Amino acid sequence: MKTQQHFVAAAASAVIASAPLAHAFTSPSNGGCSSCSVTVSRHSPLHMAPSYDSIDAQALLELENRISSVIQADPSSPLALSLGRHAPSPLSMEEAAAQNGMPWDTTIGRTDEENPLLYMPFWEWQLEFMQDSLSNLHPIDCSTLSDTDVTFKENKEKRARIVNQCYASDEYRKIRMTYYDAGDSVQVFNSVWYPDPKYNLPVLGIDILSFNRKKYLAIVDFQPLHEDEDDHATTYEHILQPIKEKYDNLKGRMSSKFYDETQFFSKEMLFARFEDGKIVDNDLLPAFKSYVKTHLNLVQSTPPSTNPQDVQAVFDRQRAYDTYSADRDPAAGLFAAMFGKQWAEDFIYDFLFSLGERSEDGLNLSPPMFGGPPPGAAGKGGPPQKGVNPYAKENKAAQSVPRL
Repeated sequence: MKTQQHFVAAAASAVIASAPLAHAFTSPSNGGCSSCSVTVSRHSPLHMAPSYDSIDAQALLELENRISSVIQADPSSPLALSLGRHAPSPLSMEEAAAQNGMPWDTTIGRTDEENPLLYMPFWEWQLEFMQDSLSNLHPIDCSTLSDTDVTFKENKEKRARIVNQCYASDEYRKIRMTYYDAGDSVQVFNSVWYPDPKYNLPVLGIDILSFNRKKYLAIVDFQPLHEDEDDHATTYEHILQPIKEKYDNLKGRMSSKFYDETQFFSKEMLFARFEDGKIVDNDLLPAFKSYVKTHLNLVQSTPPSTNPQDVQAVFDRQRAYDTYSADRDPAAGLFAAMFGKQWAEDFIYDFLFSLGERSEDGLNLSPPMFGGPPPGAAGKGGPPQKGVNPYAKENKAAQSVPRL
């Protein structure tokens, strides 16, 4: 897979640099070139450059052994063959965090507010927490399969812009952060934390939106990979329940316009739709911080699996999560309107949910919905339905979501 190839290439580059291995690759022109290199394509398997005619079998075996030693020496290092990992960015943490002027302190859009960037405190706190708490945190590649740079996009005419940053650590194979700014019209903070698949644990999903400073929508959840909570390496809803219990304003039920509560949502999901902006600072921000801290504690206290089959099974469930989420992203219509339908599709399928498969029906471009019981009503949530695979093409009927 493409993400694995990045690390094979990195390991190969590191060990080939060793002088004793230089004779492993010989060319017809000089019979052995110590400065020759391996050609690596970002989206194709590792292959030797055409200039090499022969490979010394013994030296190649030594190369393979050294790569294996590098990978096995530190299973949590970026060189490890961990499923779903992306190529490290050449930027330092400081450079990555400051890209495109982040964190912004002024809006590109129209505003009557003193704090027009409503959710920037969420962004800043999360990034600081990640830097203080995660092991070997580093920025990762932020481009799509078509090599489109999605770190920043703007529509000057409509006064809207979006910025994206991606990171990885020993604990998480990918943490992506998105901020969308269109002044008082729309503010969005979105982030998804994917644990390394050696941890059979839920994905941390965060989606917080504001429309005209009159309508607010928020979802923060430990999104389960399995139908039964007990099928995860560690149960977690019991540690979320006391947090959620503190915030009556975050106990709403989502509309079924986009999502089915019984798939990839937990019983302790924080869900809110409200019109009082004070809830953002008074309830949503502290609850968000608690859920983020709790998720990291869960990962760090869970023993990683060393069984390749178990790791692959978790990775497959993360792929299923991406497919499900991409097909139902409520912001698809917003992205398409501001940046074009093609850009929106590439952004959602190749970046936001890069493990997912593209839907034959394309994106759902309907606007976000605010249906469901009023805030304060208990949300049942729930994990993926038993016996239903909503990602298989032959189960298209099961894949449909009830519409209001």
